[in-house]
Amino acid sequence: MTDPDLDKAYALQTPDDNRKLYADWADSYDTGFAKDMDYQLPRLVALVLAEVYQGPGPVLDLGAGTGLIADHMLMRGTMAIDALDISPQMLATAASKGHYRQMIEADLTKRLDISDATYDAVVSSGTFTHGHVGPDALDEVIRIARPGATFVLTINAEHFEARGFAAKFEQLAPRIADVEHRQVNIYGGKASDEHRDDKAHIAIFRKRYSVPPLT
Repeated sequence: MTDPDLDKAYALQTPDDNRKLYADWADSYDTGFAKDMDYQLPRLVALVLAEVYQGPGPVLDLGAGTGLIADHMLMRGTMAIDALDISPQMLATAASKGHYRQMIEADLTKRLDISDATYDAVVSSGTFTHGHVGPDALDEVIRIARPGATFVLTINAEHFEARGFAAKFEQLAPRIADVEHRQVNIYGGKASDEHRDDKAHIAIFRKRYSVPPLT
């Protein structure tokens, strides 16, 4: 079997599609895709988090995959990090690195079995993109964050307008504050694929201390 590729990842349609693809990809993701494509988003998310958040956690890594964000986060200090992903195989790879306090297998398109106001910060790279998770999941992500919590989430730039993320951020204005968007390259100079120039938004914001209920 050949390794899955980025086009297959972007073509995913359902949670089961995600589970099947990443079951095949888990063992080779770091040494294949991430290395070959010079995948920059996990490093950039960790850098931005270090800039805007200096607490001890707990931090939730959404769509943690093999734990690439935590690889970089823990170079800058110790903090409590939980990993959440739909793929048990990807979580197993992440768990083997010893970075995470807890592994959570869950589908971000559904309500999470996590209490309100649990996390002090939330990070994600490569989860809000083609074939993965859409803007409606942000409501649930905000629910499980503490008042004042910091968010550093990447969103595929093409996806940002076309899939409704821009409109969603406008809708979330009563619930979030200090919103900043930075556009970055997803891949580095070593990438040779047709997607090498793909870009993402890094969305940086915090949960307001007083949040109106969802209607």
